[in-house]
Amino acid sequence: MKLFISGHRGMVGSALVRRFQAEKGVELVLKDRSQLDLCDQRQVFDFFKTEKPDAVIVAAAKVGGIMANDTYPAEFLFQNLAIAQNSVEGAYRAGVKRVLFLGSACIYPKLAPQPMREDYLLTGTLEPTNEAYSVAKIAGMKLCQYYRKQYGVMFHSAMPINLYGPGDNYHLQNSHVLPAMIRKLHEAWETQAPQVTFWGTGSPQREFLHVDDLADACAFLLALTDPPDWVNVGTGTDVTIKALAELVAETVGYKGKMGWDATKPDGVPRKLMDVSLMTRLGWKAKIKLQEGLKRTYREFLEEKAAGRLRE
Repeated sequence: MKLFISGHRGMVGSALVRRFQAEKGVELVLKDRSQLDLCDQRQVFDFFKTEKPDAVIVAAAKVGGIMANDTYPAEFLFQNLAIAQNSVEGAYRAGVKRVLFLGSACIYPKLAPQPMREDYLLTGTLEPTNEAYSVAKIAGMKLCQYYRKQYGVMFHSAMPINLYGPGDNYHLQNSHVLPAMIRKLHEAWETQAPQVTFWGTGSPQREFLHVDDLADACAFLLALTDPPDWVNVGTGTDVTIKALAELVAETVGYKGKMGWDATKPDGVPRKLMDVSLMTRLGWKAKIKLQEGLKRTYREFLEEKAAGRLRE
């Protein structure tokens, strides 16, 4: 199988490369942004026409945390829409047999019943702070669904919950909550700061999936002959942000106080995936949060020491 993984230098793409490099009979096609601009339709169409991969995993995306999404909504909407439509149409025109589009748990309504089932899509209002990103991801998965319905191609999607692991972005303002916590608490440990303050109240509940588990789930889905149009990928368990901070502090070794700035937004009150469909299909996450945090912190230190830390 000739497999194109878009966004292979990102956290998700890197995990996919690690997973499929170990797979017999898989030839990887990898292009970085300097070689292929996924927002440029002509470049994307020409690439697919020339390379003719058998399968595509669309892992490329413009991503960020609450502040980044709220500050740059036009960029998040435009770039992610362009990546989705160029990838799906380009693959279809070139006769690609299989496309797996990676969405996000933020596609579900802000106040969706918990845990969130696949059929909750488009049943309510999205979280305003990341609405632009969510709309683009919904469009991508709907493109796959309708191309499959109209043209009979095997284009489908996976909806991962909050991801973490090696290669994450550790920018203090623009990254997601877990990597931002790791960096903030590490720096507090280094400087022996007496207190660290986090955004919000600490009460929201979140589910976290190690990126290597997601890569394994993608391999599993590509091997199915008749996968669902879209399926949730997660652990099915969650933790409060306050409890997460305590776990990260324990992992890092920080023993100072932790405060909460309730004037800053919390985001949605709870975000937990219903993973029963994926479980019935035969796949479950393997990496527990505490184990994953230890591995991720070790990798953070290695990346920092080598000057490879994304920030």
